[in-house]
Amino acid sequence: MSHGETERHGDDDGFAGPWWRFPIIRDALLAGVLIGMTWAVSHPGGLSRLEPFGFAAAAILGGHHFFREGLEELWKERQVGIEILMAAAAIGAAILGLWDEAAILVFLYAVAEGLEEYAYARTRSAIRTLLDLAPKEATVLRDGREETIPATALVPGDRFVVRPGEALATDGVIREGSSALDESPVTGESMPVEKGPGHSVFAGSLNKQGALTVEATASFEDNTLSKIIHLVEEAQERKGRLQRFIERFGNRYTPAVLVAAILLLLVPPVFGQPFLPWALRAVVLLVAAAPCALVMSTPVAVAAGIGTAGRHGVLIKGGLHLENLGRVRVVAFDKTGTLTEGKPEVTNIVPVAGTSRENLLTLAASVEQRSEHPLGKTIVGRAEKEGVPLQPVHDFEALTGLGAKARINGTDVFVGSPALLEERGISLGPVQSDVERLQGEGKTVIAVGKDQSLVGLLAVRDRIRPGARKVLKSLQRVGLKVAMLTGDNERTAAAMAKELGLKHFHAALKPEEKVQYVQRMERELGPVAMVGDGINDAPALAAATVGIAMGVAGTDAAVEAADVALMADDLEKVVYAVRLGRAARTISTQNIVFSLLILGVLIPGALIGALSIVLAVVAHEGSELIAVANGLRVARYRAVRA
Repeated sequence: MSHGETERHGDDDGFAGPWWRFPIIRDALLAGVLIGMTWAVSHPGGLSRLEPFGFAAAAILGGHHFFREGLEELWKERQVGIEILMAAAAIGAAILGLWDEAAILVFLYAVAEGLEEYAYARTRSAIRTLLDLAPKEATVLRDGREETIPATALVPGDRFVVRPGEALATDGVIREGSSALDESPVTGESMPVEKGPGHSVFAGSLNKQGALTVEATASFEDNTLSKIIHLVEEAQERKGRLQRFIERFGNRYTPAVLVAAILLLLVPPVFGQPFLPWALRAVVLLVAAAPCALVMSTPVAVAAGIGTAGRHGVLIKGGLHLENLGRVRVVAFDKTGTLTEGKPEVTNIVPVAGTSRENLLTLAASVEQRSEHPLGKTIVGRAEKEGVPLQPVHDFEALTGLGAKARINGTDVFVGSPALLEERGISLGPVQSDVERLQGEGKTVIAVGKDQSLVGLLAVRDRIRPGARKVLKSLQRVGLKVAMLTGDNERTAAAMAKELGLKHFHAALKPEEKVQYVQRMERELGPVAMVGDGINDAPALAAATVGIAMGVAGTDAAVEAADVALMADDLEKVVYAVRLGRAARTISTQNIVFSLLILGVLIPGALIGALSIVLAVVAHEGSELIAVANGLRVARYRAVRA
């Protein structure tokens, strides 16, 4: 197995035929037939002089793939790869006159190498089957007529028709019609989603019911499905710490094996030992000590894990992040938009004496119309719903972690947490009891002040995401500590934590304080996974061992910012990702231990002469195939409900 296996496997990613047509396996099988024919003809005594030629031809036919790779690696990278060990062993056996064993060595190694490369290529390219879910043609509307064109010809702005039972050719926005869509290829969500005019839809989604007219927002090459495939394939190239360590070890260990075999060949005769037995041991050592199974202990598990996660709507951005998921000891959740649905509602409007309800809502919504904060948008939405007019504002300023301020008709207006008004010297005395009552109900209280006077309060409540409590319990059951980090005040956070069944929470946190808490938990408790809803939580996501952004389908920036991206707003995918990381880590560890045990048996056996070439190569290639098969078990890991 070459140390450049990732690059080499990548050359075969497009192979989709049966295993026996895979080039390396095909040539190895033909070599096996030639070995059988040569043995059958020569052993009765008819063509014994031609026997070396038949076995040599079989060795060249079966081994030319890895012979060439070994020479290229030696010439271009100045590295002695495992292929060089096998080539040296085959040549050594031939020099010793063991033509049949040389050919069998090449045949068995080529078959094992071919099966391993085929499995690796299929694992890495399995995510590409998602593209088959998107139709190859689309029915576009041109001048009021329907016209069928290749899906690859769609451009943003084209309108195309999607009938019941058809899949979407590319991303778009529904312009006409309503239907339930199966978006599982993109989001991993098994339940159909109801969508209508104005809703975004994704390539590969299956239209279950009504006819839709969709306006394309991306070309076929740039749609969400294509981006998922590209991201997963890129991620499979990125290696974890363990994999990089093993490859560095292999780069030093493999030349050492070659040197040891040469010493075994040359030193004993100097001390009067017979040449042939020690030469045979040197050849066997080249085979027995080659670290194929060790080098393949992690790449297959990593590639399989990242690929299967991608098909379940979980994008893991590289082997390092899959490895880190398996190490996580703490999972920290942002509250708004993560543990809650991110669709808050204004539940209470409390003006102070002398202020009308309408005036309070007007001032708050006028300031918040410039804000990007979800709670601000909620207030603006409530004002629009009630038909309250908004006033022009000047000098708007977002006050991170506190709220916002602006000038309306020459007067400073503050909208934000009660702490913001207290900092400005505005007393909450008249409504202090209301603040405590509303916070005790788990609501977020927003205070509104004008100059140095209090205008009133707004209370906002976000619904807890369905199944959130169950997911948190599932994480706790597998031995993880779970915490909530929120900018809400202590009372609101405590009420929410109680409803969620959480013991650990940290409230009234500004973005930079969330980062500090993540770093503190990592120091005290171990690796931390931070779960947030994308860009708003970017600093904390970046600070965590693993940053997990959820609900990012169609959101390029959030996908790029996170280590792990959940395409849907599904908290159960967090449980799935952590369990998958643990499974991949466990299987990689199993492979490493198994590989070292095999080397621990084969190397002494070669040195004491207890192994023949054929027995060594059977044990060696068998262990490699076992390691590959064990690694592929990660691909069968399925998401389960929490």
